[in-house]
Amino acid sequence: MLFLGYLLLGACAGLLAGLFGIGGGLIIVPVLVASFHAQGVAPDIVTHLALGTSMITMIFTGISSLRVHQQRGVVDWPLIRQLAVGMLVGGWLGGMTASQLSASTLNIIIGSFAWAMALQMGLSLQPKAGRHLPGPAGNGIAGVVIGWMSALFGIGGGSLTVPYLSWCSVPMNRAVAVSAACSLPIALAGSLSYLYAGWGHADLPEWSLGFVYLPALLGIVLTSTQFARYGARLAHHLPPKRLKQAFACLLLVVGTKFMLFS
Repeated sequence: MLFLGYLLLGACAGLLAGLFGIGGGLIIVPVLVASFHAQGVAPDIVTHLALGTSMITMIFTGISSLRVHQQRGVVDWPLIRQLAVGMLVGGWLGGMTASQLSASTLNIIIGSFAWAMALQMGLSLQPKAGRHLPGPAGNGIAGVVIGWMSALFGIGGGSLTVPYLSWCSVPMNRAVAVSAACSLPIALAGSLSYLYAGWGHADLPEWSLGFVYLPALLGIVLTSTQFARYGARLAHHLPPKRLKQAFACLLLVVGTKFMLFS
């Protein structure tokens, strides 16, 4: 029954990711936190385990997204290389930072981020194009910051990469493709850091590798990628403004739940 729940979680996360164009981590992490609490996982590692598990699922969804955008010929590889180097560094640092924080502190940080995302989506706030892309060094620094924050929040990075590229006057279709590709280095580095930081921890449940819970990982990966495609198709038939407002309300609830867990 528990594994069926993880399959359902993957389906819901993938569907919402496809509908709203953001990483499923904003849904996966809070549901895993609640699930691990119900399983009796030690409270001081519940959030860390949820973050690490969410992060590694992004490897699979990142590969899937990258293939789709590559087939459409909209992937800007030179820009991706500039961002990816920093994102690898930032992703590793983000996971290591999270491992040093208490569960209550992480809950507050993630809850605040969920509220910020709810505000951004509910009010359709997007930075206006105000500058051009910096050179490799500037993009590398931006990549470190985006990777660090993404690994800390257990997300793929699209929620941060797309606004940055839009601010730098990158067309939206190109920004989304670059963001999808860049989720892969963030996920790889972040996953490795969560594996390393949690390796051999005394309170880990069975079937864990570091701060990654394998049954949840398997269940989510089996369904999330396919349902993300369904979500993307469904998004073309539903009013985008109402969809964003509905998801903003959901994120407000998610943020509040995290605050209550802290």
